[in-house]
Amino acid sequence: MFTNRGYEAVIGIEVHVQLKTNSKIFCSDATNFDAADNENTSPVSLGMPGALPLLNKKAIRYAIKTGLALGCQIRKLSVFSRKNYFYPDLPKGYQISQYDKPICENGEVTILVNKVSKKISITRAHLEEDAGKSTHFGEYTLLNYNRAGIPLLEIVSGPDMSTPQEAAEYGRSIRQIVRYLDVCDGTLEEGSLRCDCNVSVRKIGEVKLGTKVELKNLNSFRFIEKAVEYEIDRQIDEIENGKNIIQETRLYDADKNRTFSMRVKEDAQDYRYFPDPDLLPIVIDEKEIEEIRKSLPELPAKKAQRFQTEMGLSEYDATLLTAEKDTADYFEIVSEKSKNAKLSANWITSELMRELNSNNVSIGHSPIKPFELAELLKLIDSGLISGKIAKTVFLKMWSSGKNAETIIKDSGLAQVTDTTLIEKIIDEILAVHVSQLAEYRSGKTKVFGFFVGAAMKATKGQASPDLVNQILKSKLDNT
Repeated sequence: MFTNRGYEAVIGIEVHVQLKTNSKIFCSDATNFDAADNENTSPVSLGMPGALPLLNKKAIRYAIKTGLALGCQIRKLSVFSRKNYFYPDLPKGYQISQYDKPICENGEVTILVNKVSKKISITRAHLEEDAGKSTHFGEYTLLNYNRAGIPLLEIVSGPDMSTPQEAAEYGRSIRQIVRYLDVCDGTLEEGSLRCDCNVSVRKIGEVKLGTKVELKNLNSFRFIEKAVEYEIDRQIDEIENGKNIIQETRLYDADKNRTFSMRVKEDAQDYRYFPDPDLLPIVIDEKEIEEIRKSLPELPAKKAQRFQTEMGLSEYDATLLTAEKDTADYFEIVSEKSKNAKLSANWITSELMRELNSNNVSIGHSPIKPFELAELLKLIDSGLISGKIAKTVFLKMWSSGKNAETIIKDSGLAQVTDTTLIEKIIDEILAVHVSQLAEYRSGKTKVFGFFVGAAMKATKGQASPDLVNQILKSKLDNT
């Protein structure tokens, strides 16, 4: 538990997930991020008088899918309301959201921090429309309404976190889940997943919650951790200086590593919620819920556990391989084709990830396809090439696009397994290095490594290490 000067933090998080639909939640405007400013707009998203909303069914299905993955109860009847407030990037003067009857309620997600698991409750997950974007330039502001009306699922946790590390890990877990579900691309730098953190402090042992402060629009897990840590310290300083914490919204300045006040935080009654008269209630039957439940993929935590129990991977490797669904899928193909899960995990987490990272390439665009890596690993297992030679072949595969067998054939890199040839090379080495031979036979067995190195050098690293060791030991000990 994060403690500071006898205080403890209480943290809840609202994760705003932009659903990956082709059109907005209440109209047919496109949702692509790379559109020109104000290109994806219409009378509906601009709040023109008389323009009526029409609900996007896919947004409803994505919300149900996410709710089920988070263990939520799905409401059979949910309602859209108008949340009234004025802001330049909200042209209607109200936001269509869900208030007292959200589509998803009462779920949970398990996070792992410092090898300790903790369940975080999900109070609710509700649908709403996103607002536009304001870009401020000193004395003037530019408004881009492309984002206005993009479907959002706001996932609201309980006040169950107590450290900045838990807050950041919770955000990562939600992102990982929605990416596995393919309902959101989770691109933080584009704003398709944003977090608001509600932070309060209280004396250790107290039951009553302190006054919460909202940290708005954090789009980096590192920033979540740093912003929450700063805010905890700030609130403790205020209390110890005899000041009261006010309920407000604050923004985080990453360059200065501090939060600053944006506005006094409104309460629910300030928004004057009421059911939207232009939208009928959403009615969902059990058949549709079960149909969506059956479509759920294996989620990351369950997949990581299976990789450990069924494939014998370490917790570290299983966690690393399931961090992204594309990586987990790649591993499963390589593992199945090569019939060697541990070797597959080792090569993906070392050789492949090194090249992907250094070349800034996603695994989905890797020049080495999973079945091609599997073929390389099968050649190692068969003894045709050594692990060392395989690394050379791998780099040639990456740069040339050729498969392993072609590279080995063209480059003459096949492992030497001819025992007669290896014996002849070892005999020549022993005949030349008489003094080292005498040292070995006098009991200085460390010189054995010298002979192995000489044999591998003589074969340009292509001799089977196992055969070299076996033949060399036989000749040294029995001659």
